[in-house]
Amino acid sequence: MTEKKLPRLLTAMITPFKDDLSIDFEGAQKLALQLIEDGNEGLVIAGTTGETPNLSMQEKLDLYKVIKDAVGSRGWIIAGTGSNSTMDSVRLTEKAVQTGVDGIMLVTPYYNKPSQEGLYQHFKTIASVTELPVILYNVPGRTSVNVLPDTIAKLANTIPNIIAVKEACGNLDQVSLLKTVVPDDFYVYSGDDSLTLPMLAVGCYGIISVAAHIVAKEMREMIDAYLEGDVKKASQLHLKLFPLIKALFVTTNPVPVKKALALLDRPSGKLRLPLVEASSSETQIISEAMKRVGLI
Repeated sequence: MTEKKLPRLLTAMITPFKDDLSIDFEGAQKLALQLIEDGNEGLVIAGTTGETPNLSMQEKLDLYKVIKDAVGSRGWIIAGTGSNSTMDSVRLTEKAVQTGVDGIMLVTPYYNKPSQEGLYQHFKTIASVTELPVILYNVPGRTSVNVLPDTIAKLANTIPNIIAVKEACGNLDQVSLLKTVVPDDFYVYSGDDSLTLPMLAVGCYGIISVAAHIVAKEMREMIDAYLEGDVKKASQLHLKLFPLIKALFVTTNPVPVKKALALLDRPSGKLRLPLVEASSSETQIISEAMKRVGLI
């Protein structure tokens, strides 16, 4: 497993689709390079924002490879290989390693609502088939199950390559408790753009972002300002970005961020059902928020 420290700012990248709903691989490479140029230090491929439930295993593998080939050593490429099937996740993880990615992200298994012991065994089983760094992804609002701090701590202390969590529980008390039980060198990322600064304040490491598709520079400035002790500047940037961040979640992610990218003439493309395009009222909210921060 690499000893290189994980980056503080990663974007969970969208998957651009053509009009016929096939993947726009050329557009994906172009967008990936733009995101790195904008200041992202890494990308998560085939996560929630990448519409992963609507991607086949082969499509995911092809995405990992073409994006890693494009980005090379300029940024981390993290493959989202988690699902609600442990064995499917094992097989995808084994194949993802062969594409040259730098790490793995494992979402909490959804729909089947396992116990905390089931969650432990699920993550342990998948992480055992790779030496790559593994990031857990706790998002109860999507999965209907919450990985509790003690379970994450048990994984962090017993599985050497489980080194981080993207925490999107939306509960700062839970995040604070988590920080008291995990090892000091365990990375806790915010999974919610609007909570990045508050989570940094309780000792978290960085953000796996949606908003950094379009405001990576400002997100990076906010993180750096806080780390350098300029809390006032960090707070000002947080408050400046807050209305835009909320607009990017006016409806189900990734619908708004795909619309925002389209407004900037960046690769975005269609959505696969059951997701549908942003409505006219939602588009107005998104565009007005972008105007307020000078994006359009």
